[in-house]
Amino acid sequence: MAFILDAHIHLSDPLYAEHIDLIVNSMESTGIKACAVSMDNKSSQMTLKLAEKSKNILPFVGIHPEKASDDLDTMVSFIDKNSQISGIGEIGLDRSYCNDDDQFKRQVTVFKKLLEQAETLRKPVSVHSRKTLDDIFEIIPSYNISGFLLHWFDGSKKQLKQAMDLGCYVSYGPVMVYSQDKQALASLSNRDRILVETDGPVKFSHCFGRKEAQITFIPSVVFALAKVLEQSYDETVFMLQNNSERYLGLTS
Repeated sequence: MAFILDAHIHLSDPLYAEHIDLIVNSMESTGIKACAVSMDNKSSQMTLKLAEKSKNILPFVGIHPEKASDDLDTMVSFIDKNSQISGIGEIGLDRSYCNDDDQFKRQVTVFKKLLEQAETLRKPVSVHSRKTLDDIFEIIPSYNISGFLLHWFDGSKKQLKQAMDLGCYVSYGPVMVYSQDKQALASLSNRDRILVETDGPVKFSHCFGRKEAQITFIPSVVFALAKVLEQSYDETVFMLQNNSERYLGLTS
């Protein structure tokens, strides 16, 4: 049965807690799977528990750059003890969370260590790269990770080409429904490297009415992508499923 993957959503966020059973039921009835990413040690534990509710929830654990001060050794141990995880994320770099160079160096240390674990365990990664793509491009070649996702890709056309040349995946979310800039980037992305996401519970404007992103937004993103790529909805679903399986390491 065909499925659509939400490549990046924070299902462990408190905003989803009250409705998580409804979310799981809707995922199973609509054939949507989700890479449930984490922010720190606490949310990683919550994500792993959520994954027990449904095989459609694919647990990703890690330390977000905003939470770089979290205990790295504890996270490393947690990952080692839970090799059944689907991937590592959300990890990455972001200077907007830093007050000085030492804090950014801490982000780099955490990022590299978790990339090292992903390489060892052969797990995909979901990477936060806001305004740090050039830094991340310098780091990528040092690791052999086939499923390297630059989630919510927001770089330039030149940086997109670099990402494609490095074999990265890029994901686009609900913004693509109404943003010509995102549509342009999607049209220039290698078709075998595109994924879709919600990044819930981020809020989106225009037709989404500033509501927290729900996993049920995903079909709208797929419709928008199909229009950009000038192909049918079904063709786009098939393309995304193939891409998702490769990203997750389910196929070669």
